[in-house]
Amino acid sequence: MGSKKKEIALQVNISTQELWEEMLSSKGLTVVDVYQGWCGPCKPVVSLFQKMRMEVGLDLLHFALAEADCLDALEKYRGRCEPTFLFYAGGELVAVVRGANAPLLQKTIREQLEAEKKVLAEGRERKGIRDEALSDEDGCLSHDKDNGEDDGMASSGKTCTLAIIKPDAVVHGKTDEIMMKIHEAGFDILANEERTMTEAEVQLFYQHKAGEEAFEKLVHHMCSGPSHLLILTKPEGTEDVTAAWRTLMGPCDPDVARREQPDRAVAQMKQDHVCEVPGNLPRTPNITME
Repeated sequence: MGSKKKEIALQVNISTQELWEEMLSSKGLTVVDVYQGWCGPCKPVVSLFQKMRMEVGLDLLHFALAEADCLDALEKYRGRCEPTFLFYAGGELVAVVRGANAPLLQKTIREQLEAEKKVLAEGRERKGIRDEALSDEDGCLSHDKDNGEDDGMASSGKTCTLAIIKPDAVVHGKTDEIMMKIHEAGFDILANEERTMTEAEVQLFYQHKAGEEAFEKLVHHMCSGPSHLLILTKPEGTEDVTAAWRTLMGPCDPDVARREQPDRAVAQMKQDHVCEVPGNLPRTPNITME
């Protein structure tokens, strides 16, 4: 009886420039999950990618992971907390999807795969794009197009911020309560990943606290069990997500929060584990919340 074939990895990890060039030269469509080292790849979409692989096979559809800090080609994506998926075909960027939006990802994969099949079979022109969200002017999506959006761009252009529900809150079953309060406060949760952070991730995330006496205790606590990493945004037309989240969180000191803003979420849910973390995001602050 023959042995079972070794299972092919769903997402290839692109960690060097050589592997990046190899990806660009591959035949068909490649969907690259561009992630930050401190928060890891976007796991909620893995099941969708598995489904798509079963549906269309691997001949022309490929999936990859790429940490922004490891590749010069992804320099402008560094420090961005919103999940970003780049679609490459024939060495060209043909589409971008921001946010862990499964229906939008599925639609874009099917559309771009069909377009690439026509390029390969019929010699049609491939439509490459430029990611206007990375313009040097303001880092926001361009709205100068007649229809308000660029071909191949699939994103709301919203700013976002990161919230972490800490291990002790998770183990005590407070996750649903906290997420409900976040929704009630008018925030949308773009992505929610439950996992145990590594020591290196926590040290990087809290590097601004490295000189404090309780730093090692904080690192140990954050690595003690699963946390929930939430990517938050606000509906279009409302206030900036960063300012709104700062207001919701209130003072970092729990005693001050209870005394000055007893109606705030921090004061209601706080048990000496809420703090604001400037972190590595240039456009939005990193916030931890229990």
